[in-house]
Amino acid sequence: MPEHRELEPDPAPGTVPDASDPSLARLAEQAAACNPWCCGAGATAVPLSGLSGARGAAAAFSAAPLRTAVTHPDLAPLVTVQWETGEGPVPAVLETGRPAASEDLLHDERWPRYRARALEAGVRSSTTLLFRREDLLVTLTVYGFRPGRLVDPERGVTALLGDLATSEIVRGIEQRRLHAEIDQLGTALRARPVVDQACGIIMHVLGCDADRAFGLLRTMSQRTNRKLSELAAALVGSRGRGAEAEIARLASSRPAGPRERPGSRP
Repeated sequence: MPEHRELEPDPAPGTVPDASDPSLARLAEQAAACNPWCCGAGATAVPLSGLSGARGAAAAFSAAPLRTAVTHPDLAPLVTVQWETGEGPVPAVLETGRPAASEDLLHDERWPRYRARALEAGVRSSTTLLFRREDLLVTLTVYGFRPGRLVDPERGVTALLGDLATSEIVRGIEQRRLHAEIDQLGTALRARPVVDQACGIIMHVLGCDADRAFGLLRTMSQRTNRKLSELAAALVGSRGRGAEAEIARLASSRPAGPRERPGSRP
C-alpha cells in the first residue's frame, strides 16, 4: 500500500486533503499500475495560496503546506529533498506549469540534490505532471529504474487519472468544509437559547435593551477569554448572582457602540 507522509504538521484547513483522505495514495498506486515501465509513483497536493510571494513557486514550495503519498517508502526521500531544497521536478512544474521529465538522471544536471537522492534510490528516470483545480495543485510523478521516456505528458491514462483524482480531492475538501460549517451552525443554534437567557439576566440587572445586553455579554466573553456560549451558560446557571457588579462596571465604562444598535445583533 502507498505510504503517507505528512511533511507539514499543521496545514491550513480546507486547502489540502485531510490526512485520512485516500485520494492521493490511490492516485499514486493507480499511476504506477498503469505504467508497466515505471517502478513506482508519488503524488503531492499543494494549496495555490501557499505558493504566493516574490520568491516564485519553486522557492516557495518548501514553505507551502504539503501532503504526499508514494507507492514505496524508498521514494519518500525524493519528495522530501524537493520540499526541503525547492529544487527538482515538482518545484519545476509548479514554477512553469508544464510537465518535467528526465529520461536519464545519470546525465541530467538540472537538479543536483534531487538527482543524487534519486540515483541513490536506484531511480534513473522520472516524469512529473501538474493538475490544477480551484486553489489546489496536484503533482503526479512516475519513476523508472531504467532510462527512457515513461509517460506521454499530454494524453493517455496517466493524465486522465490525474485529472479525475484532482477533481475528487477538491470535492472531498469542499464536502469537509461544508460539514464543518454545518457543525458550526448547529453549535450556534444550540447555544442561542442560552445566550438569549443570559442577555435577559443582563437586561434585568441594568434595565437595558437586548442589543446593549448582548454587547456587554460579548465584552465579558472577550475580557475573560471564554467562549460566549460558555459564559452565557455560567451566567444562566448562577442566575446572575455574583456577576451584578461586573455587569454594572462594564455598563458604566463602555458606551453603546454602533454594533449594539437595533438590528445589529447576529
